[in-house]
Amino acid sequence: MAGLFSGSFKHEAPEPLEGPVVATITGGTIIWFVLFVVQLPFYGWFDDRGQAWWVWTCLAGGGLGLIGIWYVRRRDAALKRAAALGAGRETTGDPQSS
Repeated sequence: MAGLFSGSFKHEAPEPLEGPVVATITGGTIIWFVLFVVQLPFYGWFDDRGQAWWVWTCLAGGGLGLIGIWYVRRRDAALKRAAALGAGRETTGDPQSS
């Protein structure tokens, strides 16, 4: 059994999955904020049962989602710039493209 977990099997890492990352993060952020707003009128009920952290977790998820949206939009723009730069080098025959 020790051989299974000792790092003896080496595999190449799979290619990362790409998809509508900005839309996914935006949708998740909206869901976190909606959950926060929906739970806010029931804050007293949550607090009486020692579960107020549910409300604040939703707010934290929404706040972190805003950071995530900012991050993935910048990442997406950088990937598009890099692809355009690479395509430009291929069409102009730039020797630095290799």
